[in-house]
Amino acid sequence: MIKTQESAPGRLGSTIIDCIQAKKGSDILQINLTGTDNSVCEFFIIAHGDSNTQVKAIASHIEDYLKQQHNIRPLHSEGYENAQWVLLDYNTIVVHIFQQEIREYYKLEELWEDAEFEHISNEYDR
Repeated sequence: MIKTQESAPGRLGSTIIDCIQAKKGSDILQINLTGTDNSVCEFFIIAHGDSNTQVKAIASHIEDYLKQQHNIRPLHSEGYENAQWVLLDYNTIVVHIFQQEIREYYKLEELWEDAEFEHISNEYDR
């Protein structure tokens, strides 16, 4: 099921999406995994950047903002070294920031076809 941006998984999800948009992340997708079997979290938020510099900037902005404004730190993060795919684990929400070609290669979205998808429009595309 595909929705437009109306709701996010609570305030944390909305804040993460805002952070991605602030750094001009592209093709933002929120996947609701609550209705699927054996999911590792409740939501995935997926986006991509055009370079490793942008991928790092998006992920760093999410981490820094959540730490400074909400005192929330990820349980785990990885991928900053090459910045082709940075993962931030916030327990109920796992954020995946890719370089576009890496996202297209792994097609993470296709692994969860039975989940609810919400495509988020980029503010700067309007």
